[in-house]
Amino acid sequence: MQSQHAAKRPAPPSSDGPLVDVGQAEAALVEHYPRLVRLAYLMLPPEQGGRSRRVLTAHALVQRALPRGRTAAPAIPAQPRQSADGRAAHAARSARRPARAAQAARPARADDEDGGPGYALVRLQVVRTALRACPSRRRGARRRRAGLSALPPLPPLLPQVWGLRLFPRSGGAEELALEQRLSALSGPARAAWVLRGPERLSDDDVRAVLTDAGAADAAGALREADRVPAEYRLLGSPAFDPCSLQARPTDLVRRRRRLKAALAAGAALVVCGALFGLPDDGWGPDGAAAPPYALNRAAQAALDPGKLTRVSPAVWKSSARTDFSVWPARGDLAGDTGLLRRALAVWTRPGERVRVSATPGTPSGGPAGPPQLLYAGTADNARVVILHDGLRITRYAEPLDGAESAALDFARVDGADRAGASALVLGRSDGNVRYLTAPWIRSAGARDLREPGADTADLSLTDGVTSPLAGPVPKPGSCTSWNVLELTDDTGTRLVTDLGELVPAVLTAGRPGAAGKAGEAAGAEALRTWSPFACSLASMRSAGVRSVNAWAFAEQPLPDASGSAAWVCTRAETWQGGGTRVLAQFHTPGAPVGAVAARAEDVPQCGEREPRVLAGVLWKSGAGTWYLLAAGSRGTTSVTATGGVEGTAQGNLLTLEAEQGAQADLEGTLENGDRVTGLR
Repeated sequence: MQSQHAAKRPAPPSSDGPLVDVGQAEAALVEHYPRLVRLAYLMLPPEQGGRSRRVLTAHALVQRALPRGRTAAPAIPAQPRQSADGRAAHAARSARRPARAAQAARPARADDEDGGPGYALVRLQVVRTALRACPSRRRGARRRRAGLSALPPLPPLLPQVWGLRLFPRSGGAEELALEQRLSALSGPARAAWVLRGPERLSDDDVRAVLTDAGAADAAGALREADRVPAEYRLLGSPAFDPCSLQARPTDLVRRRRRLKAALAAGAALVVCGALFGLPDDGWGPDGAAAPPYALNRAAQAALDPGKLTRVSPAVWKSSARTDFSVWPARGDLAGDTGLLRRALAVWTRPGERVRVSATPGTPSGGPAGPPQLLYAGTADNARVVILHDGLRITRYAEPLDGAESAALDFARVDGADRAGASALVLGRSDGNVRYLTAPWIRSAGARDLREPGADTADLSLTDGVTSPLAGPVPKPGSCTSWNVLELTDDTGTRLVTDLGELVPAVLTAGRPGAAGKAGEAAGAEALRTWSPFACSLASMRSAGVRSVNAWAFAEQPLPDASGSAAWVCTRAETWQGGGTRVLAQFHTPGAPVGAVAARAEDVPQCGEREPRVLAGVLWKSGAGTWYLLAAGSRGTTSVTATGGVEGTAQGNLLTLEAEQGAQADLEGTLENGDRVTGLR
């Protein structure tokens, strides 16, 4: 617990260390910036200011941690090498962490590298300022007894992000439980927990750092930190990474009011300046600039329903292109000029009562010119207009009882092929989904991906619109079904699934680059491959997914005569190119669904660039024995495990006895001599 005197006058750093100039400190700060920001983020009080302000405060503390001149570094190493006893103690603390069957290896992090005296000096300053930002419990108790509320921390001067709230991605139940445990600790105790874990300092060094940083009772902070389990593996989650953020808007209504007030004040200032400084000849010529917006012909054309592009129903039969550009204009309201005018106006200037959503990587600005009309009609309880501008699909929806509110959805569709342009989500109502299909679709049906042997339920098609289909919305904690849309045209049958966006994702199956053609997911073998892993599609919602491929890359006999397990790699490709998601999944006989053994983003494995993969998992047999099971794709000649479990097996399969909670690194050798590391 910090005393008031310690908070005002922190103890100076020890002068036993080497002198560090500003250049050395800056180099250490830039090199280890993510590490320092995570350190500050974990030490700051989670319960005050929200995650957005906490992230900005952590960045501000690190960016202001540079010394003003040559300063003596503390005599505490940035990351001392642990002795055998220290490693044993660290291993004993780590053994209390719960085992996760989905991870067989711990990723090596560059954060573990020693930063030298410069890093030790900057880290001490970050700890000192973070402790100052932590409120004293004694002061808080006095304010509560006096009937006063706790004072919120002042926002940092820099950095600031205007118009956006930045915060880390949400974690799972384990990450949330760890954050709640840390929030119950005092500031020095949180600092002790972090210095002891990610920084790997001994208790003596932690005590010295806290004392130099101004903590009044460093020994008590260490004892208090012992109450939180050493679950340091969870710190690798995006929930504790303040450098990997997601953005959301601030209070839009309040911001708009302030903007209007600022614009009014600015306009008044400009008018006053013009009255005093306007020359006799008026304003100068604008050169090649277009007239103001109200007189701009291109802008006016984009708002004119009469200039909308309408494709003939027969164009797609003779066109070399098979994408959204050859879709005809359909719907019973395609001639409603008022509805189309409202849709174009809202697209260009969405008001306060318009709910706007866009898939990742999709701009939400107005059209550059007259877009193409794909549909205008009634769907359930709304009037819907779907437009295409070459890059995006835009859906406008307004309620039947009035146009005072509306919804505007955007989806990026550049580069769409025949499979990707097969259908659009027309609307969702009461858990059901209604699709608008391409003009080349001859029939549509509903299929449960969890039941590969079940028959397809026929869906009616009226002017390209399907009858309602129950959406794939599994109940929390269980997944017994996953409904998909089956589409048939002259080239075959394919499956698409609703992932909460405007364009459904195409499902494929097979080895990437060889058997990953759209349509093969509707075959009997592909359906059996997808069945145990269909529910993993829920983790790919709202990510701009274009297609998902399932590849059964290995089958492994289980020890103790437990049957055979299937290894499947699912890869989700996005419309924007980046943000691909790869899951290595493991399914044992009798299990209802597969287990995620490894996951990664933006990696080439399981894709056409690198149709190979290696993954492992800890598995407990029916006899109670733990094993490390690993499998590689075709062409893997040997698999080696090092670390917590060691051993080598020829071929693409590895089975080794292991201890519960053991961790190992995997490496495989390919036929051409290349190396492949285990997917994490």
